[in-house]
Amino acid sequence: MNILAIDIGTTTGWARTDRNGIVHGGSAKFAPLAMEKPGHRWLKFRAFLGEQRASGEIHAVYYEDVKQHAGTLAAHVYGGFLACLEMWCAANNVPLRPVGVGQVKKHWAGKGNADKTAMVEAARAKGFRPVDNNHADALAILALAQHIEGVALAATVEQEAA
Repeated sequence: MNILAIDIGTTTGWARTDRNGIVHGGSAKFAPLAMEKPGHRWLKFRAFLGEQRASGEIHAVYYEDVKQHAGTLAAHVYGGFLACLEMWCAANNVPLRPVGVGQVKKHWAGKGNADKTAMVEAARAKGFRPVDNNHADALAILALAQHIEGVALAATVEQEAA
């Protein structure tokens, strides 16, 4: 089962499996550049999702369902990314499944309130080389998704930067 796991945000962590069970992942930045209009972040995100689909069939998308944000802007940006993700999944007939922040952290690092450092350390202990904490979170989401779906997380890892 090919699963795309996303830690959505201006810097989005992602991890996905391909048909051979190889884990691909990294993080992608969607902040608009100085000469771009604010809407460009959503266009970049949509293009990113299209690239993921072009890399192989996606059977499900799992994302971290954040209920509390650091501030108003963070909440608005998260909501925009979530709306784009919902629209893309609906248009491509891909199931979209939320998982709770504490649930992801507990499954990955053993504590529902694990900090960023603990999430990265847990990824390294499992044989991954996360590029940042967003990528580590995406790997954690993928591991939980595969647990939920009854699929084993592959030991073969390929690092990518988007």
